[in-house]
Amino acid sequence: MCGIVGAVASRNVVPILLEGLKRLEYRGYDSAGVAVINGSMQRLRSCGRVATLAKLASDQGLHGNIGIGHTRWATHGVPSERNAHPHVSGGVSVVHNGIIENHDAMRSRLQAAGYEFSSDTDTEVIAHLVHSYLKNASLFDAVRAATKELVGAYAIAVIAMDDPSRMVVARMGAPLLLGLGDGENFAASDTAALLQVTRRMIYLEEGDCAQVTLKSVHVVDARGHLVERPLHVSQLAADAIELGAYRHYMQKEIFEQPAAVAATLETITHATSIVPQVFGAEAEQVFTQTESVLILACGTEYRYRESVPNERSLVVVISQSGETADSIAALHHARALGQPNALAICNVPESALIRACNLRFLTRAGPEIGVASTKAFTAQLASLFVLALVLAKQRGRLSRQREVELLEALRRLPAWLSNALRVEPEMAAWAAKFARCEHALFLGRGVHYPIAMEGALKLKEISYIHAEAYAAGELKHGPLALVDRNMPVVAIAPRDLLLDKLKSNLQEVRARGGELYVLANGDTALTNGEGVHIVQLHDDPGLLSPIVSTVPLQLLAYHAALLRGNDVDKPRNLAKSVTVE
Repeated sequence: MCGIVGAVASRNVVPILLEGLKRLEYRGYDSAGVAVINGSMQRLRSCGRVATLAKLASDQGLHGNIGIGHTRWATHGVPSERNAHPHVSGGVSVVHNGIIENHDAMRSRLQAAGYEFSSDTDTEVIAHLVHSYLKNASLFDAVRAATKELVGAYAIAVIAMDDPSRMVVARMGAPLLLGLGDGENFAASDTAALLQVTRRMIYLEEGDCAQVTLKSVHVVDARGHLVERPLHVSQLAADAIELGAYRHYMQKEIFEQPAAVAATLETITHATSIVPQVFGAEAEQVFTQTESVLILACGTEYRYRESVPNERSLVVVISQSGETADSIAALHHARALGQPNALAICNVPESALIRACNLRFLTRAGPEIGVASTKAFTAQLASLFVLALVLAKQRGRLSRQREVELLEALRRLPAWLSNALRVEPEMAAWAAKFARCEHALFLGRGVHYPIAMEGALKLKEISYIHAEAYAAGELKHGPLALVDRNMPVVAIAPRDLLLDKLKSNLQEVRARGGELYVLANGDTALTNGEGVHIVQLHDDPGLLSPIVSTVPLQLLAYHAALLRGNDVDKPRNLAKSVTVE
């Protein structure tokens, strides 16, 4: 995870860049650097905190009217000055947040073309690639051409010595915004980096590329069309209160899940191994001593029952807002029982819960306005998966080969979520039938039973259709009595060891005249037929299948609620953040 900042002004931009980087240090701080143009390209990099870089800049009198800066969390290449950004190529300088998945192939191609590499990073290929296109194009066109060849996630800012009047930025899968000033303009990974100079922000969308000069900014979309992105005056979550092209916040937030999970996992997926420090500086010591894990979340009854405390328990408290009253009270209760080590998994960095815990993991899902949680939930599941991996590795239960496999699965998770969104038309078709019903049953086996519970919850929350979930293996022990042609049955059917068992459960439903709606992934050999409706997901995510399977169930609930004329974002009797008991 890294932070970038850029500025074009009539004044010296070095103080602006350095202040911006200080405000972005939460995104990485093992090295930092700036590049400015003042007659020539001047680059300054250092290991460690931005303060070290600032002292060097002051000592050397670094000065320029256009520049870019970067604060780094090492991914490709160890923390060192040679691996620190900005990277340069023949008068082109670039800073980058993200990961370039095809950098090896591009590096080989560029080396064959005569380019020499001086770092171990994936980012350096961007500098050389832009330079290669700059021979026959403007800086803006060269950056656009280069980004078309990049596979992965990126937010980049580029300047060139031969064109000192403009900065070009682009984004795909990583946050990037523009700041508009009076006769000066800026770019950064985060609003916080630019509040020192402006509160007028433009948030770039996926695939956007922008040209930034003293007097203007020009943005083109992924298709190369000139577009005007909305201007936001930064207040509290100003970017989240615009619906854009979406009908409801819930719909918007469902479709934000790939980006939300990518942001949540950014530090982990950019690393070559899973380390405890992603949960805080004390995590390794705490996890070494941990004997058990106690998970507390909204609605917890923990304080109202007698329990046997263990001082070596890790208390994990999960909250979107970080202000949920009963969860915070449960945390304090756990501490009072002599369990000092607490980990907050939360979406709001300045929340009470974050401040109360010695360990923390931010889900970075962004503001979630819809009452029915979507992106916060999937981000929390991803966070818990990371915790499980860290604890498994700490206890010697995770081989290096399996660690590599699961890290790769986490890298692919945002793409799997994106593919899951493609089944929206099928979920809308299912919803047309569910909207006429008053009851529904959700079935799942093993790790997919909780996802069946989540699917039933979503349907209840916003469509007001009574729904319940059961472990499929317990179908014969009660809920089968409820099955008839008026009660649709949703089953989550991944290709796993329990698939054959689940198929038997499905036959039991059909034998009683029940209508089946099956969400499958992998080669399950399930087919559509009378009373059996199959939607096949495009991927087989393995252990991450529960997270991916959540998305279609959210879409089913959303479309059922629409058809029933309900207020999707504000369902009756419910509230978003419960800050009182």
